[in-house]
Amino acid sequence: MLKRFFQPRPARIAGEALYAAAAAQARLPGFYVDAGAPDTREGRFELYTLHVILLMDRLRGQGAPADETSQALSERYVRGLDDAFRELGIGDVGLAKRMKALGQAFFGRLKAYSEAFAALPDAAPLRDVVARTVLEGGAGDVDALTAYVVRSREALNKQPLERLCDGVVIWEPLA
Repeated sequence: MLKRFFQPRPARIAGEALYAAAAAQARLPGFYVDAGAPDTREGRFELYTLHVILLMDRLRGQGAPADETSQALSERYVRGLDDAFRELGIGDVGLAKRMKALGQAFFGRLKAYSEAFAALPDAAPLRDVVARTVLEGGAGDVDALTAYVVRSREALNKQPLERLCDGVVIWEPLA
C-alpha cells in the first residue's frame, strides 16, 4: 500500500518523457547547421521552448489526463531551466530574477505561438514569430523552420493522445 504513495503519477512520468523528447529534438544539429538557428544559449532556449510549446498546444483542451500531462511537462521545463542556471554557477539570489524573466519570456512566446497557430493556414504570423524568436531576428532559413513547425504541429495532432499521455512522441524531421 505504501508503494502506491511513493510512485510518481503517470502524468509526471509522461511529462518527464515528453520533456526529454523535446530537449533531444531541439538539440539536433540540423536546426543550427542547416536552418541557421544560433548555436547559443538563447538559440537553444528558443528551440527548446518551441518544442515544449508544440507539445502543450497538442495537449491543450484534450481532457484531464492531457491537462495533467501538460502541467507535468511545464513543471519539468521550469526545473530544466533552473538546473541549467545552477550548472552555470548562478546562485539562489540571482536565480529568482532570471527565472522570473524566463517565465515571462516563456509565456510571451506561448501567447505569440498560440496566436500564430490560430491564424493558420496563413503562415505569415508564424513566420514572424519564428524569425523573431528562434532566429533572433537574424539570418537563417525562416521558411524551412516555419514549414517544420507547421508539419510538426500537424503530425502531433495526428498522434494518438493516449500515446502522448504515456510520454511517447514522434517528431518530424527538419527537412
